[in-house]
Amino acid sequence: MTSPASAADGPLRLHLRSRQESKPGVFVSVEKSAEWDPKQTALILCDMWDDHWCKSAARRVVELAGPLNQIVKQARDRGVFIIHAPSSVTGFYKDTPQRRLAQAAPFAKTPVPLATADRWGTAWCWTDPKHERVLPIDDSDMGCSCTGTKCTIREAWTRQIAAIDLTPGDALTDNGQETWNLLAERGIKNVVLCGVHLNMCVLGRPFAIRQQVYLGKNVALLRDFTDTMYNPERPPGVDHFTGTDLVVEHVEKFWCPTFTSADLTGRPPFRFKEDHR
Repeated sequence: MTSPASAADGPLRLHLRSRQESKPGVFVSVEKSAEWDPKQTALILCDMWDDHWCKSAARRVVELAGPLNQIVKQARDRGVFIIHAPSSVTGFYKDTPQRRLAQAAPFAKTPVPLATADRWGTAWCWTDPKHERVLPIDDSDMGCSCTGTKCTIREAWTRQIAAIDLTPGDALTDNGQETWNLLAERGIKNVVLCGVHLNMCVLGRPFAIRQQVYLGKNVALLRDFTDTMYNPERPPGVDHFTGTDLVVEHVEKFWCPTFTSADLTGRPPFRFKEDHR
């Protein structure tokens, strides 16, 4: 694609990958080019917390955060609206302009009811058998991928990781209605999700993929800037990063297309250091 420097004032030129069912149970990868107006686009950062109960998950968030901050900066500079969404710790930011911006957005009625089920401190959009099949990985053990002794589940997070900058004009919320108010106020049609964890919060939170699809937004996942909670000792018995790829494919089949940061930077996509495939 055209380099970001030469396209700074132009549209976001994205290569959107989805998977279409060619015959029952058989999906083929399909890619199409799209141009999105940056000023009609929001980038939502899901649950990029400062710590996690799973040590390996926390380590990968640290690895993601610096490069993601550069992606956020480039997107912001091009006019994309940035929403920080560190679930259950928005109280840490109660006096910040980013939190006040989200709270002050005028109420806008949603076209469909918002999720009301409660999980992990926010409303939640559960797996929808009318819309998707079961997830391709078994995360019933909560997905700690550490070898040997598994980590104890606890609330380890207190804020968003400090490596990601909050700047004037950004918003911060973990609330579905506040997110909708912010998008409606700005006439935003396109929503990009990134952050962690794809098989849980990036799909289920009240600002995340399922809810945004239900609300009728053009939704896409930034697939190289996400991760899963998946223990390779559980089915289907693949390595952690292959497990993440399987969930990306699930999203492409049933929810929304995906693209990589190469479309924004002109550089190779992000890859975890531990991904030796």
